[in-house]
Amino acid sequence: MAHSLSKYADFEVLREQAISLRRAGLSRRRIRDRLHIDNNDILNRLLEGEPPPDWTRRPNAKDELRDRARELRLQGWTYDQIQVELGCSKSSISLWVRDLPKPEPRPASEQAKLAGRKRWDHELAQRDIERQCTKAAAAATIGALSDRELFLLGVGLYWAEGSKDKKYDRRECVTFVNSDPGMIEVFLRWLDLLGVERGRLRFTVMIHETADVAEAERYWADLVGSNRAAFYKTTLKRHNPKTVRKNVGESYRGCLAIKVRQSAELYRRIEGAWYGIVLSAQSSDPSNRT
Repeated sequence: MAHSLSKYADFEVLREQAISLRRAGLSRRRIRDRLHIDNNDILNRLLEGEPPPDWTRRPNAKDELRDRARELRLQGWTYDQIQVELGCSKSSISLWVRDLPKPEPRPASEQAKLAGRKRWDHELAQRDIERQCTKAAAAATIGALSDRELFLLGVGLYWAEGSKDKKYDRRECVTFVNSDPGMIEVFLRWLDLLGVERGRLRFTVMIHETADVAEAERYWADLVGSNRAAFYKTTLKRHNPKTVRKNVGESYRGCLAIKVRQSAELYRRIEGAWYGIVLSAQSSDPSNRT
């Protein structure tokens, strides 16, 4: 019983975060990205009863939903399937499609398969909820970061994902590349902590040529809060017809490269700080560990 209550509490924490982001004006897609939710059914449950922000309202929004609902109904979709797909209520769906013929009854074997699939979908949804709740509970334990914590985190982050100087290839320039929006935001906050002015930053979008390049460029510019003047020409990855891409869909926006101009001295400080972390970790003196 205590375990069930704990999971319920974790779901409520996740729901509060989702509603807070919605009220801040974020789109459903941005909320999905922030909370790392990849299931529309879960997102619908988290935002249930929360009206969309005004900027999403369009005069013909319901007309488009109604037309899509009718189209799906004519294809034989059930009310439950249409609700999950469109995120609207069954009562609205009923009003929109009640004049259409009901789908033909399915054979018993097919109905059994559909029932099994529905049970499995429910199981997957429950697993996803537990997964998201675990993540939300872990996120809630972090709290505010001190400047020292952010500094150490940023050094480790850069040494894992940033460019490094090599004896055979001298490149003492701070350059960071990643596809995770959250990691990009943390890196920018870390540069702020180090006193790096935003005017020293230059950005490059790196993306597959078959993706929505213009949308990706707008997304990254909005995320970093910079205009296009700070962006170099986008780097396009050519398509190999022999490969099957998995990085597709609306969530794929390629990578963003961040370069700090005139950053040789900053790079040396980062490298020195990283070696300091390594030495501290190797030390047997507990007082050196924080």
